Formats: sequence, C-alpha cells, structure tokens
Amino acid sequence: MATIITPRLLRRGLEVFAGISVLGFAGLLLYGNNLSLFLDATLSLRWRWALLGVGLASLDWVGGGLRLWIITRHVYPKVTFQGSVVAGGLNTWAAFLTPTQTGGGPLMIYALKRYGVPLPEAMISSLMTFVATVVFFAVAGPVALLLGAGRSLEQHGILGGTFTLYDLFRLSLGGFIAIGLVMIVLFAFPELARRIGQQLVGWLQRRRSPKMASRVNQLSEGVDRAHHCLVAFFRGKGWAALAAAVVLSSLAFGNRLAAGYVVLRALDIQAHFVDVILLQTLITFLLYFAPTPGGSGLAEVLSAAVMSIYVPRGLTPSYILLWRVITCYLTVAFGSFVFWRWLKGAEERAVGNVAPPSRAE
Repeated sequence: MATIITPRLLRRGLEVFAGISVLGFAGLLLYGNNLSLFLDATLSLRWRWALLGVGLASLDWVGGGLRLWIITRHVYPKVTFQGSVVAGGLNTWAAFLTPTQTGGGPLMIYALKRYGVPLPEAMISSLMTFVATVVFFAVAGPVALLLGAGRSLEQHGILGGTFTLYDLFRLSLGGFIAIGLVMIVLFAFPELARRIGQQLVGWLQRRRSPKMASRVNQLSEGVDRAHHCLVAFFRGKGWAALAAAVVLSSLAFGNRLAAGYVVLRALDIQAHFVDVILLQTLITFLLYFAPTPGGSGLAEVLSAAVMSIYVPRGLTPSYILLWRVITCYLTVAFGSFVFWRWLKGAEERAVGNVAPPSRAE
C-alpha cells in the first residue's frame, strides 16, 4: 500500500470518525430535547423501510464494484468482479476514514493490485471512476433542474430568507461543473501529462543510484502504460465504458442519494421523492471535500439543518442516527472487518516465513 495510507492512519481516522460522530449525535440529542420521543421513534420504526435502507448500504460495494469492473476491464480484461467489488467498497470505506476522501483512491488502487491488476491500469481505473463521478453529478444536476425538480425548495430560505435551498443546490452544482470543465481540458491534452511524467522520471534517472536503477526504469514504463490506458478511454469502446460508468454512478451513489427518503419513510414522514433526492445531492456535494473523516460532525449538523424542512426537531436525532447508519456506519463496520482481516493474514504469513531459532542460539 502507498506509504501515505497506512494502517495506523486508517485506524486513527476510524477513531476520529467514531469520536466526532458520538459527540455530534449527543449534541443532536440535546438539540432535540426529547429523549422519550427519540426512544419511541426508534421502537416504532417502519421496519420494512429500515431493512430497505440496510440493502441500500450494500450499493457502496455492489454498485461501486460494478462501475469499477466496467472501467477496469477495458484496460485489463482479466480483472475479476469480486476484486472490483472489494476495491469499490474499500474505496468508500477509506474515503470515510480520511479527510477530504483522500484515502479512497490509494486504497482502491491497492485492492485492485492485490487482486492482480497491474499498478498503471489500477491507477487509471481509479482516476476514471472519479471522472465518472464528476460527470454524473455535473450532468444529472442540470437535467433535474431542467425537468423542474426542486421548485418547492425555493420556498425554503436560509440566511434570513435571502438565500434558498434551491440557490444553494445550484451553487454547489456549479462547483462540480467547474471541476468537470477543468478535467475536460486536461484530458484533451493527455500527451502533456505524459511528458510531465517522463520529465520527472528523467530527473530521477540523472540522480539515481544503482539500487534505484530498476525501479526508475519500471516507473518510466509505468508512465507510458498509464498514458496508453488513459488514451484508450477516449477511443472506440473506451467511450462506451466511460458512458456506462457515468450511468452506473447512480448505483455507486444510490445509497447516499436515496437514504434520506428511505429514513423519512421509516419514521412515517411523507415527502416528495425528487425534492429529497435533490437535498441529498446537495448534502453529498457539500460533504464531498469535508475536512473531517467521513464529514463527521459536519454531516450531522448539515443534514439536520437541510432536512429540517421535513424532520421535526424532536425526531432529528432519530433521523440522523438512522441516516448515518445507512450511509456510513454499515460500510465502515464491514470495511473495517475486511481490511483488518487482510492485515491479520499478512501478519500470520510474515510470522510463518520467519525461521525458528536453532537450539545453538
């Protein structure tokens, strides 16, 4: 695994994520100021909807894995669907445990490499899933607005009524569109990126030691292979693979987009489906580069503020707890189990490879 993403860093991220989440939820209990209502709402959930929410949580793995499999098989046909599902799920898991989701990409690359995908192909596959994410939100948002979705959000003002939730949605959407335009410019000139990479390799070659010679040569070959993989997505079937990944982003993010509506129904609160989807998209936009692991703290406060147009104050703790269970906690729990099982297996193999000391010692 890349040295910037270590087990210690992920463990610390898990601790921070859990600690801030507990403090944030405790604050919401005080905000709700009605512990009995929270307990009654928890015990009287519409469990059919709650179970549907548990199923939604699996989309972090299945939806994200299917999208990654479609992308990776274009540059490495031998990739397995199982490996893609694990890599896609651990990508979301590591993103939750690191600020601004910085750990997701490196761990996805590590997981793909663990399942046999060469490093250059894994890196470009990870990059293209991010491209698909940006394109999905940059396209889906304007389409939803053109179809008239979210007009009711104009009735709900913030900042003294001078700024509406609808305005905030359009502002956050503009950020994703801007990122998409920058990426289009960069991908329009892939040769420039290759030249920059090769210049860096050339600088290392001029300063290399004999021990580093083979690694520098491998790095040079990797830059060329990564460039070839990147260009492959903008030729022939590459466009189809990228388009499929954009469409499948609706599944990869289906958990975070639909969880709000499912939780409302579990609490027996009626709401307009499309408006709730837009609100959840807004929350996803605003939390995408959150500076805390998994947006912990910010997610609870932001969701409570945005969803207050549907959720009564006394039910806010119940809503936030169930929403975070579906969108984060289940993925964090299962991802932690998978990752630390890997670590335990690696430790056992390392111990097994150490020869026992001789009696003479």
